[in-house]
Amino acid sequence: MKKTVRFALAFLIVALVSCVTVNLYFPAAEMKKAADKMVDDEFKGTTPDKPKQGSGVYDPIRHFSFGPTAAYAAETVDINVSTPAIRALKDSLQNRFQALRPWLDKGAIGHNNRGYLEIRDANGLSLKEKAELNTLVTAQNKDRKALYGEILSANRLEQNKIGQVEKIFADSRREKSRPGWWVQDDSGQWTKK
Repeated sequence: MKKTVRFALAFLIVALVSCVTVNLYFPAAEMKKAADKMVDDEFKGTTPDKPKQGSGVYDPIRHFSFGPTAAYAAETVDINVSTPAIRALKDSLQNRFQALRPWLDKGAIGHNNRGYLEIRDANGLSLKEKAELNTLVTAQNKDRKALYGEILSANRLEQNKIGQVEKIFADSRREKSRPGWWVQDDSGQWTKK
């Protein structure tokens, strides 16, 4: 009888630990795919995708599984980037990007290695142009930071993972930047693409 109780207790502990393992998984590959799509949309000014229709009843429990299926669940994570807050931020980023594009083309701003815009060279700009540029960059970066946080929240990931999300988006923006735009590599060096 004692062996049966011990076995049941051991099984319960293993089952609970496997749930924790799935919840700690950070879906970097899936996040990269989502980031690439969002950066494409932002740079090209296309409209974002419509939200996916979930299955409804099973949505709250879709992240839980036991045994061998836990690894499979981690491999098939679908990053949710279609909440109302995320769609609003994507629209805002796309709309503002049209005003930022000429500044990228001139080399006044660039994409840094943390997933944000940075003013690189404001020489030769009037005070009015500097103020306009600063306002645009500040607003874009504020929306980018909010987007990264919303993606984490929508996917039930810990907010302390924001650095990983920033890095994924920085890499995507670096890869998808047009020739002539300035990008910052991981070591902090600026290069013209």
